[in-house]
This record gives sequence, C-alpha cells and structure tokens, in this order.
Amino acid sequence: MKNIQEVAQVLNIDNNNLELYGNYMAKVKGNYNNPNSKLILVTAITPTKYGEGKTTVSIGLDDALCKLGKKSIVVLREPSLGPVFGQKGGATGGGKSVVLPQDDINMHFTGDFHAITAANNLLASAIDNHIYQGNELDIDPNRIEFKRCIDMNDRTLRDKFNITAASEIMAIFCLAKDLEDLRDRLASILVAWNKNNMPVYAKDLKVDGAMFKLLEKAFIPNLVQTGEGNPALVHGGPFANIAHGCSSINSIKLGLNLADYVVTEAGFGSDLGLEKFMNITSRCGGFNPNYVVLVATVRGLKHSGIDNLKAHIDNIKHYNVPFCVTINNFSEDNVEDTQEIIDYCKNEGVKCIVSNSYEEASDGSLTLANHILSEIDSINDFKYLYEENISVKDKFDILAKEVYHVSNIEYTDKALSVLEDINRLDLNNYPVCVAKTQYSISDNKDLLGYPKDYTIHVKDIRIQTGSRMIIFLLNDIITMPGLPKEPNYINME
Repeated sequence: MKNIQEVAQVLNIDNNNLELYGNYMAKVKGNYNNPNSKLILVTAITPTKYGEGKTTVSIGLDDALCKLGKKSIVVLREPSLGPVFGQKGGATGGGKSVVLPQDDINMHFTGDFHAITAANNLLASAIDNHIYQGNELDIDPNRIEFKRCIDMNDRTLRDKFNITAASEIMAIFCLAKDLEDLRDRLASILVAWNKNNMPVYAKDLKVDGAMFKLLEKAFIPNLVQTGEGNPALVHGGPFANIAHGCSSINSIKLGLNLADYVVTEAGFGSDLGLEKFMNITSRCGGFNPNYVVLVATVRGLKHSGIDNLKAHIDNIKHYNVPFCVTINNFSEDNVEDTQEIIDYCKNEGVKCIVSNSYEEASDGSLTLANHILSEIDSINDFKYLYEENISVKDKFDILAKEVYHVSNIEYTDKALSVLEDINRLDLNNYPVCVAKTQYSISDNKDLLGYPKDYTIHVKDIRIQTGSRMIIFLLNDIITMPGLPKEPNYINME
C-alpha cells in the first residue's frame, strides 16, 4: 500500500486537509470545485445470497479509468459488522479489485459506525430518562417510535433494536448535505407521541446538540486506496433492503469536486438501491448519474432466470440515463452461458460487456471503461419516477406499478393509521423508501425472475422526519437481521 498522503496528492489534496488514521487511512477536509465531473452508478440484477459483485466491478472500473489516464475516484459504503461476521464476510470488493486496508475497513475503520450507534442510543436513553424524571412533555410510553441500535446481527434484540445500518441516524448521516443540514435533521427526529396525539421531537428533549457532537468528526469522508493504489472514498453504510442503500451525499459530492469521474454503487438490485439513489439520494444531493452499469452474473441469472435481467433493464429505462449491462465474469463460468446473456442483451437493444475485474483487476475492465467514456456524454434526459408534490400513497402506488409490477396493494390497519398521521403532519412531500426482501423484485423472496400481477403487502409504515423519508415495510421484512447457521466469524482468526 502507498502512504495515504501520497494517495491524496493524486487529487491535489494538501496534507493540512488530512486527518490521519495511521499510514493508510485519513479523513478529508477542505473545499474543492470541479463543475464538469461525471457520475457513474453501478447497480445489479436481483442478487443471490453471495451478491453479484457491484463493489468488485465498481473498483475495477475505477482502476481502469485511472489506467486510461483519467482522474477518477470510487465512492463506496462502509461495511456493517453484522454482515462481516454473518454471511458476506466483508464489503471491500473481491479478487484483485479491492479497497485497502481491507481488515481495517471491515472492522471499526475510523469509528463512524460507532459514533452513529452512540448518537442513536443517546437519543433513546434521553427519551427514557425524560419519562423517568417526570415526563414534562407528557410522552405516551406506549407510543415511542425511536429504537435503539447495534452494529451486529442479533435476533434476540429484534423487538427493541434496529441494526445500525438500518437506523434513522445512519440515513440522516448519509443524506445530510453539510453540517448545518445534519444539525437540523437531528433536531427534527420524531421520537414519540404525547398523550394528546401530538409529535415529540429530539429537539424537545434538548439532546440534538450532544448527538451532533458525537457525529461531527465522523461526518468527514474517509480516504483509502484501491488495490492499484488509486484514491477511494468510503463513507456511510445504510442497507438498501431496509434503508436507502447509498454512500453519503457528503462523500459523493466530495468525489465529484475532486475528480473528473466518480464511480459509486447502490445496494442490491435496481429495484432497491438504484431506485432509491434516483428518487431519494439524487434529490437530496442535487446530482444525478450520467451513466448506469447493470451488473449481472451467470450464477445469478441461472438462479433467477434470464427474464430477471429484463426486469432490471426495464427499470433503468424509467430514468432516461444511458446504461449498459456488465457480466461480472468468473473462471468457472461457461462460455455458452456468457454468450447467451450477451445475445439476450443484443436482442433487447442493450450493450453487454464482460468484466474480468475479479481476476484481472483494471485490465479486466478496460473494455467497459472505454465504452463508458464513449457513451457518457450521450443525451441524458434524467427524470425522477415520481414528483414530490403528490401524496406518499400515490408515490408508493407508482413504485408498486412501475418497479414491482403489482396488480394489488394490501395495507394493514396499522399502516393505514400511519398514512393518516402523515396527512395530519403534512409530510406528503417526503420520498418513499421501501423496505423489502432483496431476493425478489416482489415482497416475496420465492418469487424469482420477473414477477407480475400479484399482491404486495404493506405491513407497517414509519415516519422519519430526520431523514425526511417515509419507510414502507413490506411483508416479512425485519430491521434487525439474525446470523446464518454457519456465520463467517467461524472462518476468522
């Protein structure tokens, strides 16, 4: 690895704007400006439990752009300890396309997740203490909305805890545009209802200032490097099946101001991370992708069926952004299977390019990088899937029809009552963030391929006035995962 100060020099970052965490990690401060930068968003088909390699492709593509002489940077999410010790075992890429130092990034890193967890649980403690000390705000103990969190898969804590990556504080951390916005969002968190059915906010408990102090340093983006020594920003880590699934706006904006090309990924399939990037992150950040890469694998399409690729192609077309399909290739892949995907894409009028980033690093993505460079200045008539000024229910109706392809929506009584609260509090300008299984475009993990004309089930709705989103929880989705039968921690020493 290069010393992180040497990595920073590639982007003309002065050492005075680095807060060093040893020799290979740093937080980046300072003001930069690059109005002509381009944003490349990497998404995927519906994943298997192993993932389809968005991070690997993102890193390989960035390294390839750098090899071609372009000033490029990859911007990624921070790993959550829950999946690190659980099923995935880390989130720093794979094979020869990785970000370094891997162990440090996967475990503790610069302490951002710990700061988010602490701020979250300080607020939870403040609610309980206020009630214990006399309850001046007349909080109804049966209507406390805010949960504690921990950055670990622990099903025993499921009733009272979220995993940190699914917490509202994480969403706020990643959607805040600057420190002032972060401060305002923390103050406006809806924590409970009083006995007169009126909302109680974090600012009413006078705890938002202390929460801000816990998060202030963590809010500065983290600089590391790829396996080929190129700059990478890793910051924020919301899950895409529960939260909005994108790196912090702060880090994406920093990347856009430092480099000519920014490669970033959005979690899980295009029905989750990409949809939320387009309709939530882009709105909050004031930017939109100039190009989209849809990652597919032979293994993933053998599991879901080739029509699953069609579903994601159709989804991306909603946004009027140029895109291509990339096959994340592995040595065990059958040549005939790979060619079948290429031919299918050709019939759909979509360019398909094979990437060998896993085994060949930047060399394996040079064809992809050159293609994107030739296409990225194409006409980009970007549009959101829904307008801000329609009701939350109408926004979800559009998502249900255009992304999930349902014929019917069923709401529980509990969910319908929250819709009434949204109307009463005049929050219909908020975007919708759907929490659902990542293993199907539907809300049922067993419906593979391209499901259509089925019923989707809204079991609950949560109001987040800090992140300024309305969370629709579908079917059996949970916000505190459990560990698998053979967790990845058994392979660590």
